Amino acid sequence: MSKPRETDLYPPIKSFLEEQGYVVKSEVGAVDVVAVRGCESPVVVELKLGFSLSLFHQCVARQSLTEDVYLAVPRQTGKRFAKSVKDNLKLARRLGLGMITVRLSDGLVQVHCDPGPYHPRKSKKREGALLREFARRRGDPNDGGQTRTGLVTAYRQDALKIALYLYEVGASKGADVARETDVPRATRMMADDHYGWFERVETGIYGLTPTGAAAVAESAKVLGAE
Repeated sequence: MSKPRETDLYPPIKSFLEEQGYVVKSEVGAVDVVAVRGCESPVVVELKLGFSLSLFHQCVARQSLTEDVYLAVPRQTGKRFAKSVKDNLKLARRLGLGMITVRLSDGLVQVHCDPGPYHPRKSKKREGALLREFARRRGDPNDGGQTRTGLVTAYRQDALKIALYLYEVGASKGADVARETDVPRATRMMADDHYGWFERVETGIYGLTPTGAAAVAESAKVLGAE
C-alpha cells in the first residue's frame, strides 16, 4: 500500500460536503478546501496527515476568513490514535474549531465536533480537591515542572509526620499518633502502609520499619518550613 497523501483526504471530504448541498473547491487561495452553500458563511477545511501544532496554527489563522473552520486527518487504528483524537478534540473545541477524521480504506468521514464557542464545564469536585491539597501541603517542597516520580504530596508529608513521631517515641497506639501528630487518619495510613514505613506490632499499635527510619533522614526538606 502506498503512503497516504494529503490529497487522498480530499475526495471523501468533497463528497461528504456535496451531499449536504455545498459547492466544494480545493486550493482556493491559501485554503485547502472551501465549501459554499447559498448565502451562508463558507466552510473551510485544512487537510493534514496527522495532528500537529502547525495544523492548529493554520486553522486558527483561517478563522479570520470564516467561523466555520475544520481540521481533517486520516483515521488510524489503535489506542494511541484514539487517545490522540480525544486529546486534540479538547484543543479543537477550546479553539472553536471543528475536527474531522477520514478512513481512507473506504472514505468514511466522521465529524468529531463542529466549530463553535467554547464553554468549559468546571468541576467543583476537582477544584475542591485541588484546594484541599494546596491547603494541606506544608511549604513548597517540589520543583515546578518535575515529573510525578518523587513528587511530595500532602499525604506523604502526613506520613512523614507519623514516621517522625514513631522514630522519637517508639511503637504507639494509632489514637495517640493521630492526636500527637494532628493527622486524624494516622491509624488508617499506618494500616495501609503505602510507603512500607510502618508495621503493626500488635493490635492497634504500630512501629517504624527500617525503610521508615531511613525516610526520616530526608524529612526536613520534605516537611518544609512551618
